[in-house]
Amino acid sequence: MTQALRLGIAGLGTVGVGVVKIVRRHAEMLKARTGRSIEIVAVSARDPNKDRGVNLADYAWETDPVALAKRDDIDVYVELMGGENGPAKASVEAALVSGKDVVTANKALLAIHGQELAEQAEAAGRVIRFEAAVAGGIPVIKSLTEGLAGNEITRVMGVMNGTCNYILTRMQSQRQGYNALFDECAELGYLEADPNLDVGGIDAAHKLALLASIAFGTKPNFDGIEIEGIQQISLDDIDQAEDMGFRIKLLGVAQRTARGLEQRMQPCLVPSDSPLGQLEGGTNMVVIEGDAVEQVVLRGPGAGEGPTASAVMGDVCDLARGLQIPTFGRPATSLETAAPAVTGLPAPYYLRLGLLDKPGALAKVAAILGDAGVSIDRMRQYAHAESTAPVLIVTHKTTRAALDVALDGFRETDVVAGAPVALRIEEV
Repeated sequence: MTQALRLGIAGLGTVGVGVVKIVRRHAEMLKARTGRSIEIVAVSARDPNKDRGVNLADYAWETDPVALAKRDDIDVYVELMGGENGPAKASVEAALVSGKDVVTANKALLAIHGQELAEQAEAAGRVIRFEAAVAGGIPVIKSLTEGLAGNEITRVMGVMNGTCNYILTRMQSQRQGYNALFDECAELGYLEADPNLDVGGIDAAHKLALLASIAFGTKPNFDGIEIEGIQQISLDDIDQAEDMGFRIKLLGVAQRTARGLEQRMQPCLVPSDSPLGQLEGGTNMVVIEGDAVEQVVLRGPGAGEGPTASAVMGDVCDLARGLQIPTFGRPATSLETAAPAVTGLPAPYYLRLGLLDKPGALAKVAAILGDAGVSIDRMRQYAHAESTAPVLIVTHKTTRAALDVALDGFRETDVVAGAPVALRIEEV
């Protein structure tokens, strides 16, 4: 009889408890699908006396996750604590040294230390699986490493933070401002302990770094991502984008260009009738484009007990079947160091300016754009608010570098009030 696959789970929060529930509820189904039993042997968390709503009495308890990772009676170390350093990193390293495979939901750990951990795992003949680290229940890692392995990937993009998508879609549907919805998300428990990880785009950028590595065969490079959050988005931007047939999304995009590897996590305008434009609430979506398949759209819940635990168990089941795939889809030592793109591919941009009610104000703005080499596609002026006239400009395709020259020019003129808002219009 094939020996059971024995798990040690570190971290008994929402996801860890969800994994325990799946193993208990679907024991026979998991055995039928993988050809062997899957059992939890030991667990680790800070408080052994906390009521987590599930019976843990059958499992050995370790207060130190490193001790759990080193146990001789587990085959797979499941790390669900989070954090790019500290116990998470130390315990994963200990598990690999001890000959364990690792399953993790920790995007920050892998975005920052993924290359060294992948090399360590492969040198030891072990694997690190991390489906749950990106887009919750959506099997995007498996799609890239297996289902689309015959494609040269040309672009990966998507909405990868449900909290930001919830805020942006509620701004449109409920006519509430950013600050009110931020407070609502805090009350609902949707925000990370450090909210900037969500609304500042950092959480989603961790995920983009991992997808880009798999898609383009490069070492994870979180520092090479251009990151901008959603804090500057106003109801005016939401309304004016909708008026033009667009919606605003915090969009991650990775693509290889002649200038290098372009990686961006920033608010963008996307067509309202596109799959990304129609995405509502806390749902995630990843769009993958390849030379053979053209475009694949993956949509589903990006967080929560069930979806994320489902992704963890997908990795566990693959290990139970004996499936061995390098961490980032190809040997870690073969991954390239990609040069970050100095300038992104040209695109049209949305600009919102507050113009002071002075003669020749529009002419000065047009001249600044023209001097920077930025061409105006269309322009609208809205009703005055006191002495300031809101002006909306959509440019023809231009580079962000050229646009930045114009933005610097706006700051030096005497006709623009406040900070302009500039958002890329992404072709999807």
